[in-house]
Amino acid sequence: MRTDPLTRGLWDASAPPPPDTAALEGDARADVVVVGGGFTGCSAALHLAEAGAAVVLLEGADIGFGGSGRNVGLVNAGLWLPPAEIEAALGTEAGMRLNEALGRAPALVFELIERHGIACEAVRNGTLHLAHAPAGQRELERRHAQLSARGAPVVLLDRDEAARRVGSTAFHGALFDPRAGTIQPLAYARGLARAAIAAGARLHTRSPVRSIERQGRGWRVTAAGGTVTADRVILATNAYTGPLLPALTAALTPIHYFQFATAPLPDAVRRGILPGLEGSWDTASVMSSFRLDRAGRLVVGSIGRLDHPGARIHEAWARRVLGRVFPQAAGAPLEFGWFGRIGMTPDHIPRFFEPEPGLTAFFGYNGRGIGPGTVFGRALAFHALGRDDHPLPMAPSDVGPVPFRRVKEMALEAGACGYHAARTVA
Repeated sequence: MRTDPLTRGLWDASAPPPPDTAALEGDARADVVVVGGGFTGCSAALHLAEAGAAVVLLEGADIGFGGSGRNVGLVNAGLWLPPAEIEAALGTEAGMRLNEALGRAPALVFELIERHGIACEAVRNGTLHLAHAPAGQRELERRHAQLSARGAPVVLLDRDEAARRVGSTAFHGALFDPRAGTIQPLAYARGLARAAIAAGARLHTRSPVRSIERQGRGWRVTAAGGTVTADRVILATNAYTGPLLPALTAALTPIHYFQFATAPLPDAVRRGILPGLEGSWDTASVMSSFRLDRAGRLVVGSIGRLDHPGARIHEAWARRVLGRVFPQAAGAPLEFGWFGRIGMTPDHIPRFFEPEPGLTAFFGYNGRGIGPGTVFGRALAFHALGRDDHPLPMAPSDVGPVPFRRVKEMALEAGACGYHAARTVA
């Protein structure tokens, strides 16, 4: 099995090649500098370039190197929180605006894929949120009621129907969302980057940004190899910001999510697992996800990282849970293993951050990177362009440090190891 914490695993092996890019050399000028080459940054660069702006994108490694290229690939509508909780936290009007914007996120993702011919294994057959226990089914009933009241076309499935749709009797029911779907996430990020280049954006990879400094009315962005001066800066680095903007980094608790992928399953086995090709995840406190890729590999994921000795616990859990949930695939060899970082906010709601005029960021996607990243990237582009006809989906947020964030990160990893260890031997 190929496991390397510095790669994107299966997605790196199966994505089309990245677009041709080069490191930044010398000094450049732009209307807008975008820092970060994931979903948010590439969406921002694409929409800026299509509007005629001079845009330079700087990525420290390669396109999709961070969470975008390590994602599960579920194109979900909305956030992880139920919509009523978002409205309670933000206020009814602001919460409804965010819910509506992100409820339409899959439509934007699949429209961009179609318009730009992005080859990313796109399947818009919906997703299944799976009840891992009777309490989980009650939670899905609550979500169904809230979403239905707001016009979402979600369908609550009983245990028998869930078993038919999943190909497993392990769950107590499911919530089906036909707005959603699956993609090959790294291929999507690379496709957005390619479309941005075609629209006129200048993308530089292997160009880690060292500093962002005010220069007169604009900004000076210094990267390895050169500098870019611009009127505005969009920071699209989320959980991979590091020391570049300490206030943003301190406002997130980083957690990690791993995935293992089997070798392609025989056709007779594959046809009985998620036959509708929906992506899925469950209601457990330590979540699990299940999906198929185009080649028929079964991909299972959960909370945890694979760069320490506890990785053996996560791998043993993955082998056991695949055999328990999908006994028809028991013993299938695991071909790939990888993990990525998620930025969690204390209330599970993203933040729009504007520490100074002309320096903006969205961050804290809480495990929902594809739809929000695409929507927020476009929103940041329109904000930089002064487009009053496209208001931001969120107002600026107060940003403060998460207390004991490193302790919480370690506790989450230890808890995930304990959870997976208990279920490996149970």
